[in-house]
Amino acid sequence: MEEGELPWLLVNEVGGIRGILHSHVPFLKKHFHLITMKEFLENRKDVGKKVQAIYLWWHKPVIDKELLQSLPNLKVIANSGVGMDHLDLKLIASFCVKMANAPRAVSSTTADTGMALLLASARRLVEVHNISVSPSMDYCEADILGVKVAGATLGIIGMGRIGYKIAVRAKAFEMNILYHNRTRRKVQEEQAVGATYCKKIDSLLQQADFVMLVVSLTPQTHKLIGKRELELMKPTATLINISRGAVVDQEALVAALQTGVIRAAALDVTSPEPLPRDHALLKLKNVIITPHLGIKTDKATYMITEEAVENILAALNGLPLPSEVLPS
Repeated sequence: MEEGELPWLLVNEVGGIRGILHSHVPFLKKHFHLITMKEFLENRKDVGKKVQAIYLWWHKPVIDKELLQSLPNLKVIANSGVGMDHLDLKLIASFCVKMANAPRAVSSTTADTGMALLLASARRLVEVHNISVSPSMDYCEADILGVKVAGATLGIIGMGRIGYKIAVRAKAFEMNILYHNRTRRKVQEEQAVGATYCKKIDSLLQQADFVMLVVSLTPQTHKLIGKRELELMKPTATLINISRGAVVDQEALVAALQTGVIRAAALDVTSPEPLPRDHALLKLKNVIITPHLGIKTDKATYMITEEAVENILAALNGLPLPSEVLPS
């Protein structure tokens, strides 16, 4: 790279389903020369030598050995979100490439999504909306009774940055809060939100009226919630998943919802995304499914890009990455 030339940043595309947002392009171009995957593939040999960074937007472009081998000067990959389960971290590290995510940008908005799903499921908002716009407006009030949120018990599985912000919001709704986490929070942090630690996940499942999943997808959390765990929950309980679809055994969840093992589910994530159009979950009235809304607000997405730029520039200048992710 010649002196004064902007570093080259590889992105999947601009706009479209899996492309960076058009509104982010001017900001990115202040710091980088943008190159799309289409442009890269048209001139792989010359362009590959110039690319120093990749910005992943919704898991694209796919990072594999072939791509890494074709980018000899790649220094850093920045991810537009927190979860890194779509990346082979050890493979990337073997090419001496650093990785970063965007935890600061996503936590508040994702917590908002979790609470929105909880409230929508509790008050059956999707069902009553459909009734309100139907031609007949025929319904029985007993069929649309919801669940009171104030005074109910919320069990948070995964009390990291996002989980804690959910607890802050739940406290404002006068909920009782239980949580399970690999490591216990400080007593002062628990007291600030009125949260009680459950060392065993089973204890939380048995007590909670709402169970919210806020964990990263790892081999240890894959199908963390299965048939056994669902059967531990109250028949009046609701499962809310804002983590990753594979954290839940979806076949077991379908059976639990169909047979009344639990009351309802609200899912911002599924496996795969989107679900096949004939999937059983899409046919159940006691399920709300959203298309991985988590962070999808104009401000949050822009903050993600800002955080990505901060990490990329740090890596290119030999500085510590604010949000570096290391292979386990």
